[in-house]
Amino acid sequence: MAKKPLGKDKFGVQKVMRKSDYFADSLGQFALNLMSGLVGQLTYFYTDKVGMAAGAIATVFFICKIFDAFTDVIMGNIVDHTAPGKEKYRPWILKMSIPAAIIMIMLFTVPAGFSEPAKIAYMFLTNVLLTAIIYTAIAIPYTALMVVRTNSQEERGNMGIWRAAAGYASGMIIAIVTVPLTNMLGGNQAAWIKFSIGFAVVLLIALLICYKKAKECAVEAGAETTTVVEDDEEPVPFKEALSNLFHNKYWIMILVMGVMSNVSYGIGGASGTYYCKLIYGDDNLVGILGAIGMIPTLAGFIAVGPMIKKMGVTKTLKVSFFIGMISTAVRIFNPTNFWFNTIMGCFATFANIPMMCLLGVMTAMTIDYNEYKYEKRMVGISNAASGFGSKIGSGLGASLVGWCLAIASYDGFATVVIPAVKQAVFTFGIYIPLILFIVMFVITLKFDLEAKLPKMKEEIAARKENKN
Repeated sequence: MAKKPLGKDKFGVQKVMRKSDYFADSLGQFALNLMSGLVGQLTYFYTDKVGMAAGAIATVFFICKIFDAFTDVIMGNIVDHTAPGKEKYRPWILKMSIPAAIIMIMLFTVPAGFSEPAKIAYMFLTNVLLTAIIYTAIAIPYTALMVVRTNSQEERGNMGIWRAAAGYASGMIIAIVTVPLTNMLGGNQAAWIKFSIGFAVVLLIALLICYKKAKECAVEAGAETTTVVEDDEEPVPFKEALSNLFHNKYWIMILVMGVMSNVSYGIGGASGTYYCKLIYGDDNLVGILGAIGMIPTLAGFIAVGPMIKKMGVTKTLKVSFFIGMISTAVRIFNPTNFWFNTIMGCFATFANIPMMCLLGVMTAMTIDYNEYKYEKRMVGISNAASGFGSKIGSGLGASLVGWCLAIASYDGFATVVIPAVKQAVFTFGIYIPLILFIVMFVITLKFDLEAKLPKMKEEIAARKENKN
């Protein structure tokens, strides 16, 4: 029995996606965030379970992310130069699924008998393989699927919400269960290895489902009206494509916001356990923080759709960043009270949700602007270069935690918390996130592409019609 055809969005563009499509597509982000979420736990694992130095760990992480960021651009170029007529994006999800599961487990199998330099080398190799090679080979094609899956800006927004919700769900699962569950399993390295095996199986299943339902054209099965996203443009030479991107002021704004937001996510993923252990005195409290954090997370995902409809994408981000600024700033006055900081942290969590949902949507806007300005969309390289900034941001965020601890001479096996260590925790837990919210708020004040885009699309359509 044929499915009932879908209608059109408010701009008259044919809709092509059903709930099952959104769900399967979102599992790709769920899997990606499982990888990045577990990587965010590695600083704590390496310092407190393996006994490695915080400063060395932070530096290695940052070097890994530099490699990681450059492979994003290389992968984008590979995708854009796929031979015409072949699938550009979908096959990579299948190719990388099994390697991703294997390397995820290997992150935690640091040989206990290795010397400190050998452990550092093992850490570097496994992290580069997972984040710079495998994660990138999945993330760049997967991100680009949003642009070619549908022409509807409304459906792209919905895809962003579903993806962000799935990604945040996996992040919350890791935040809530990692430390309590590994402590239940024994709290040692072996416990973390068992934990990683279970998550690797979940990762593999999610990627396979995403691959099965993914499409590279906007065709709705059973609909009388179909629409196909035009994606077979002539590849732009790599150097020219990068030059074009850096002359697209809106893309640069998104690049900077991507860096800032991912610094924030990187800090959040690596800092919670330290804050609970060193300020509140119990690392198991991170599970409670994660559970409470689900409330503003769900509220954020419920609210972001109506906020977008009422205010638009850009204004939604302005409001959310303002909320984040205020709720983070007041924590300065009482940084040690668990409930006060937890409640204020809920507002900051809520403030981060719209950016999670809308970064891909705003990147898609800049791709449309590429077409307006250069008559080339450059889908793969645009997403890859944005990913470059995101990878640098997340790596810098996680590394800032380690560097702050190293400056304070943190010892993972110490029984007394010295004042310098507490100040380091306040720095990466409060002061730096506040600065990031302020920077992102200022950028959104300058971002006016959303209002200009409808007329730009009309001009693009007129150009194409004149050529035909």
